[in-house]
Amino acid sequence: MKHLSLKLSVIILLIVNSFSLSAQELDALPKGLTEVERELLPQFQFTNNRIISDPPSGPVRAAAEWEEVEYLVVRWTDGYRNILRQIVEAGVAECKVIITTQNESSVTNYLTGQGVDLTNVEFLNVGSNSIWIRDYGGNTIYSDDVGERAYTDWIYNRPRPLDNIMPTAHANMLGMPIYVTNTGINDLVNTGGNYMSDGLGNAFASKLILDENDSNNPYGVSAKTEEEIDGIMNEYMGIENYIKMETLPYDEIHHIDMHMKLLDEETILVSRYPNGVADGPQIEENIDYILSNFQSPFGTPYQIKWIDAPSSTSGSYPDTGGYYRTFSNAIFINKTILVPTYRSEVDEPALAYIQELLPGYNVVGIDVDNPDENLIASLGAIHCITHTIGVDDPLWIVHQPVDDANANSTVAINTMIKHISGVSAATVFWREEGATDFNQIAMSLVSGDDWTADLLIPSSSVNIEYYIEAESISGKTLARPIVAPEGFWTILVENLSNEDWASTNISNPYPNPTRGNVLFNLNQIEGKINVSIFNVLSQKLNITTLENGNGILTLELNNQWKGTLFVTFEGEFGKVTKKVIKL
Repeated sequence: MKHLSLKLSVIILLIVNSFSLSAQELDALPKGLTEVERELLPQFQFTNNRIISDPPSGPVRAAAEWEEVEYLVVRWTDGYRNILRQIVEAGVAECKVIITTQNESSVTNYLTGQGVDLTNVEFLNVGSNSIWIRDYGGNTIYSDDVGERAYTDWIYNRPRPLDNIMPTAHANMLGMPIYVTNTGINDLVNTGGNYMSDGLGNAFASKLILDENDSNNPYGVSAKTEEEIDGIMNEYMGIENYIKMETLPYDEIHHIDMHMKLLDEETILVSRYPNGVADGPQIEENIDYILSNFQSPFGTPYQIKWIDAPSSTSGSYPDTGGYYRTFSNAIFINKTILVPTYRSEVDEPALAYIQELLPGYNVVGIDVDNPDENLIASLGAIHCITHTIGVDDPLWIVHQPVDDANANSTVAINTMIKHISGVSAATVFWREEGATDFNQIAMSLVSGDDWTADLLIPSSSVNIEYYIEAESISGKTLARPIVAPEGFWTILVENLSNEDWASTNISNPYPNPTRGNVLFNLNQIEGKINVSIFNVLSQKLNITTLENGNGILTLELNNQWKGTLFVTFEGEFGKVTKKVIKL
């Protein structure tokens, strides 16, 4: 009885401290659980003090992080005020910034004293427990892709009651609907650091999402199968393809934003460790799992861009006592991307590489690894302490960039464009590399939301730079990439024979080896194509005829075919052969 009384006293003390610390905002609760919070877990009521809501009544779409945002949201913590000052300073140049604090005058005096313009800053005077707003903050969704803006809020996996209801305060402040996974079989525990969406119904997570909602979960929520979790994410977020990877042995938090980041619909930035070090082997295995089992929404393999994870100054990584230092824990704020930094010798090449991957973006490095404000020591970085709220009037542009083309050829520029009022016009702006001014080509509406334009590649082997701009019927304009014209896509132009061109633009087979079907990406191959499958004895097993060669080709391989197979593509370009290993 005495032991129970002591436990209850600890619980009451923690809750009291949570409220009092939120007023002082001097606390620095770690991203993970404190020992006291671990004791609190079995008794804490995670679904208390939250609104009850049904899921959205119609289809919704979860926004991607690189889409246009109206608000950056942070929770002020004095212990990290210099880091937060840099975040706010970058944020106000791109959007409005909501700062949660109960010491508005103190924060105002500090920021103005540091020369930060507060014109775009709004203060939210509510209680809170910690700085880790990515995990407990709400996530932007839109009805019918580009309709009403709303918030989805999950149950936060920490016994921090004020953090858990922060999304409701944001929703009330902006007057927007909020949908909460709070009741019945919809009582989903999830965190923003373990969630990444491409805006097209695909999302990534670690298998932490399964563990935190299984029959042994410590949160008191109903046990759920993976199919039930997928159903909740579909109802509340519009996620149709929820890709889950193995957790990493040295990442205590198991949030994917510490080691990977979607840069666009088909490009993933991934942290890389030296061979065999720390979480390197499991990360590589997870990426292999993605590449072998999933395609980008364009039906192509994901493009993986590796970036080295830095060690400590003494050479330590997470498996030898080092912190989880990565550059992937970054956040898009319209035309700016904020990136965690550590020390100049590792920061400079990393920031230069990110700038190369994201031309035209304002790449801002913020030190999270210094004695005064060692944020990374608390198991998080820049993405972890920030969140965004999408615009109320999205003009949504989706386009798969054209990577290469042959000189003196015609390339189709295809894009999907949506706005609640409709789209009045779309334009391709292009120029030869080295030129100053862009040329314009009006795009034509094909049907529905699909637009196209034919771009004639000049006869010289000069690369082409281009971007797309759209205008809604209501008069809103937006470009993709969002940083255009400072940033753009580049088409690498080559002067190849027809056969060499076809060989370059018919991808290698994937997956390969394969136990079933095999896929090829055919990029702008003109004219009719005969596709034949041969065995090693040159016996023809199958033939398929394509009217054109643009898009993904899936070949069904007979279960009885084993060993090495040869797939030939024949057309006006000549003949191209690819090798497939059938298991």
